[in-house]
Amino acid sequence: MNQQLALVFTTFLYILILCVLGRSLLTWFPIDRNHPIARILHQVTEPLLAPVRRILPQTGMIDLSGMAVIIVLYVMVAVVNQAAAQ
Repeated sequence: MNQQLALVFTTFLYILILCVLGRSLLTWFPIDRNHPIARILHQVTEPLLAPVRRILPQTGMIDLSGMAVIIVLYVMVAVVNQAAAQ
């Protein structure tokens, strides 16, 4: 795999990780859901989080879908880095 392509893809994955983390952190604070940053984070992360929410069982007030998505994204980073090293 091309090193530059791997760098672009891993950078994209890290940006997605930061978006999911940011959205998870925003749930702890009283912020308007119509705030531009909150809307952008929702639009970027909802396609990743919604399918995971359907698969994971309900755990009451705690939403573990963000953690599951972050773990999957980190695995994807490791796979890309491993493929780029060969």
